[in-house]
Amino acid sequence: MTSTSQPTALVTGAGRGLGRALAGALLASGWHVVVDARRTAHLAAGLPGALVVPGDVTDPAHRDALAAAVDGLGRLDLLVNNASDLGPSPLPPLADVPLAAARRVLETNVLAPLALIQRFLPLLRAHGGIVLNVSSDAAVEAYAGWGAYGSSKAALDQLSAVLAAEEPGLAVYAVDPGDMRTEMHQAAFPGEDISDRPEPETVVPALLRLIATRPPSGRVRAADLAGTAA
Repeated sequence: MTSTSQPTALVTGAGRGLGRALAGALLASGWHVVVDARRTAHLAAGLPGALVVPGDVTDPAHRDALAAAVDGLGRLDLLVNNASDLGPSPLPPLADVPLAAARRVLETNVLAPLALIQRFLPLLRAHGGIVLNVSSDAAVEAYAGWGAYGSSKAALDQLSAVLAAEEPGLAVYAVDPGDMRTEMHQAAFPGEDISDRPEPETVVPALLRLIATRPPSGRVRAADLAGTAA
């Protein structure tokens, strides 16, 4: 294990979208950053300086590899559970959601974050760390077709709230980033023009503000954080 005085973050699902944008901003701010993604052919070039661990967060062997990478740095100050699974596209009503697909959504969006939290709690406790779980407005609003995904994010919100109650030394956030122009959002609206949605990079300043100011744990909307910026 190599101890470092630099803050260290693990960002899952950093191959594209919000994860990649946030990882890049953390690197630019002087953080050590460990990233993962299922598709990593372009990731090392896109995030110079990041420690790239390719794989799927639902795979225990991959989580072991992430743990080895983080343990090698000797600390963890920020865990960002960003990797998500939307489910089938086009989004089906609950009556038609394949159970195998719903199980995959829950494995990715709830159980994998829980597994990573469990694995990294000792390091997070040691450094008074932050857990940032990327949620969605679908966790609290009932949108037709979003049953599997929304239910998983609602479970992630509750997991975050309970973790905050159990670990008062940590800052724990369930963050709704809002609509973004991402591959996942496009998959939710196949064939539609989503060019009016903001790019993920526009959400990053609000997340950096959250990390820097460390308000009380809870569910937060990136739009509200941006609105309170000085």
